[in-house]
Amino acid sequence: MFQFQHIEYLIGLAAVPLMIGLYLFVLRWKKKTIKKIGDPALVNQLISDYSPSKFSLKFVLFILAFIAGVIALANPRTPLGSTTVNRSGIDVMMALDVSKSMLAQDVKPSRLERAKQIISKLIDKLQDDRIGIVVFAGRAYLQMPLTTDHAAAKMYLSSATPDVVPTQGTVIGDALKMCYAAFNTKDKKYRSIILISDGEDHDENAVKLSKALANEGVMINTIGIGSPEGAMIMDPETNQVKQDAAGNPVVTKLNETELKNIAVNGNGIYQLYTNTDEIVAQLEKQLTSMGQKPITENSLVNFRNFFPWLLSFMLLLLIAEFFISEIKAGKKNNAPEIKKKISPISLVVILALIPCISFAQDDNILIRKGNEAYKNKQYEVALENYKKAAEKNPANQKAQYNLGNAFYRSEKPEDAVTAYDAAIQNSKLPVEKSGAFYNKGVVLQNNKKLPECIEAYKSSLRINPADEDARLNLQKALLQQKQQQQKDQKDNKDQKKPKNDQQKKDQQKQQPENKKDDLPKPQPSKMTKKEAEEKLKALLQQEKSLQDKLRKVNAASPEKPEKDW
Repeated sequence: MFQFQHIEYLIGLAAVPLMIGLYLFVLRWKKKTIKKIGDPALVNQLISDYSPSKFSLKFVLFILAFIAGVIALANPRTPLGSTTVNRSGIDVMMALDVSKSMLAQDVKPSRLERAKQIISKLIDKLQDDRIGIVVFAGRAYLQMPLTTDHAAAKMYLSSATPDVVPTQGTVIGDALKMCYAAFNTKDKKYRSIILISDGEDHDENAVKLSKALANEGVMINTIGIGSPEGAMIMDPETNQVKQDAAGNPVVTKLNETELKNIAVNGNGIYQLYTNTDEIVAQLEKQLTSMGQKPITENSLVNFRNFFPWLLSFMLLLLIAEFFISEIKAGKKNNAPEIKKKISPISLVVILALIPCISFAQDDNILIRKGNEAYKNKQYEVALENYKKAAEKNPANQKAQYNLGNAFYRSEKPEDAVTAYDAAIQNSKLPVEKSGAFYNKGVVLQNNKKLPECIEAYKSSLRINPADEDARLNLQKALLQQKQQQQKDQKDNKDQKKPKNDQQKKDQQKQQPENKKDDLPKPQPSKMTKKEAEEKLKALLQQEKSLQDKLRKVNAASPEKPEKDW
């Protein structure tokens, strides 16, 4: 697809109509001047060696050279290295449970690590298939859309932890819906979902949903990770056994029954984890039985730039214009011979375009040098090259964007944010602006500036709602902000309490001694010790009855208790 790298330079073409107007004005002025000089026949005889057609030809060559120069600055280009890959395979969505219950160690080293190992090995087996990943706990998120880039799939898989989903729990129904949304709805077969979970506390709709998806041609295979006896969860934040609201240790158990029902209704198979290789082999066999469909993919690698050809064409036109004489062939002027000089207009244009061309090339050369240094982790060297490129051309979005990256790597977050802001202002494409907002958010988040980073992630998502990295980082930032607010409220409460006690003491000290008698005096108790004990027993019995009632009300409540594992 043909495009311009710097489309803003095309505004220079607005000068072409002005030049044409100036040319017509010069022609008209020449005619009027000839009439004013004297006898037209005598004047024509005096200028008989002048060629108006050559004058017009020189102007046309000059205009074409100017147009070629402006277009060269805009750098027209087309995608290069487009490779069409034809293969046969199926679409497989991996639904991975990342709730905290998956941290239980009844399967060593943990349920989650074994689940990730299964997916990683399965990816190696499905070389010609498209892979996608959905992570879920209390909510489901598309970690990676369907792709044949299996290296990227493994990269996303390695980052799947309970931290990526702020809402805890296990909602399998949402995960199945998200997987189905990632498929091409036009296809009615060659689609499969592989669900890996401990099945604990999942919603009742999952079984019904699996049957509906099976009717749409989606095969659902499930893998149970864990043991029916269950295990306690080690909280990674406190490194202690996780406890429920009542202070009892949490024991998470494998819910095999529900996972089996999902597989049966989804026309798939259920497997209890015992050995990774056996699980992967059985899944490969099951997926192979579905058949395969042709998959065609286009991969864009680089661009073919046309500005060198346009610059060469421009220089040829200017050289041709320079050597074309306005004197008719075979005519000789009687005036003393003088050396031919370049026309003032051509000189002005050449002098104007050459710095622009050099300017455009210099900043790109500096960016390439910076990229090479950045790749070799020489961030200070990269920083200097990006700075020079940005100084030469402040409107170069790529220079500002890369400068922000180099500042970030050099641990200069404030300068990085400034550079990203400049990149945002100079971004012409939505994907460029969205990426700059995202990187700005990362820097602000690492610098503990949560309100600003949240706004940056929101801006990125407004431009590119499909950016799952921005969405996940936004959720993390919102969770961090909530935790920070709770901590601040607790700190403020703790600070106020001693202050109030101190104020009370100060007030008591400030009271005059003669007013102590005005205070009400405590009355002596009229209850005996035995009566007091009986009263206390009655209060305790009343409290116990109230707690029993509350437990009965909670047991009858249709809502599930909130869990964070």
